[in-house]
Amino acid sequence: MLRQAGRPLVEFTLVPLALFWVLLSEVGFNAGLIAGLGWAGLAIGRRLVAGQKLPTILLITTALLVVRTVVGLETGSAFLYFLQPTVQNFVFSLMLLVTIGLDRPLLAKLADDFCALPKGISGHPGIKRFFKRVSLLWALVFLINGVTTIVVLATQTVGNFLLVSTAGSYSVVAMGIALSVWWFRRALAGNGIHLRIGPAAVV
Repeated sequence: MLRQAGRPLVEFTLVPLALFWVLLSEVGFNAGLIAGLGWAGLAIGRRLVAGQKLPTILLITTALLVVRTVVGLETGSAFLYFLQPTVQNFVFSLMLLVTIGLDRPLLAKLADDFCALPKGISGHPGIKRFFKRVSLLWALVFLINGVTTIVVLATQTVGNFLLVSTAGSYSVVAMGIALSVWWFRRALAGNGIHLRIGPAAVV
């Protein structure tokens, strides 16, 4: 489960960030922009060639990255480039709130990218209620990230911004994950579902 959840985090977030930072430091701003977008394109291309499903989070982050890169290349402004993901925090928070009324909220679909649940569990009424309620938690997480990031962006250099915002953002996200896991286990237990980690039982 940790391996499946960690792979998207490394592939879609940490690697593009590292590529951007290295190319920004060694070559220049535009090279960093193209490197980050190029990595996302390779990730999509590799899955298409292999006939694999494209994760929802990859499609969302790539679409947003295309917009960021175009703005960054056109303006040459690091402030505007990093302002966009900051604003995206607010947009994503709103998207989570708007989709709460759906049968499967956006958060439930994103959860499949990290830890796909059996249909017997994901379709359970109690688990559906859990995803609706935990969407409120993650809407708050993205709202906090958006506010703190925009303050750091307005007051720090690019290097300091990358360091402080990344550390702060992942700290808030880590707390959100820990609370979500605890809440999920409680929701399972409250609905008489027992979670067992390990290979499938032989019938």
